[in-house]
Amino acid sequence: MGPVSAIVLFVMIWSMTFLVAIPIRLQTQGEAGDVVPGTHQGSPERHNLKKKALISTLIAVVIWSVVAWIIITGTITLDDINLYERFGPGEFTPAD
Repeated sequence: MGPVSAIVLFVMIWSMTFLVAIPIRLQTQGEAGDVVPGTHQGSPERHNLKKKALISTLIAVVIWSVVAWIIITGTITLDDINLYERFGPGEFTPAD
């Protein structure tokens, strides 16, 4: 795995973890009972994005480390997940 592949893999893992973390403990304006005029009651009251970005980074580093180790050591290869070879295309019967 090259350095660019490693960076792309980290960015993908980080964005997935960040998108999962965004709705956790999100308090809306409707739940808080303080809706600002001109906004939807589903708008966030407190979002804590800095804290969620930091937590997502820490989790992404752990997940990336495991995935990078698996890729570099060759523990799981493409041959292990090649479903075409494992199951085959099946028999072909032409339409009559």
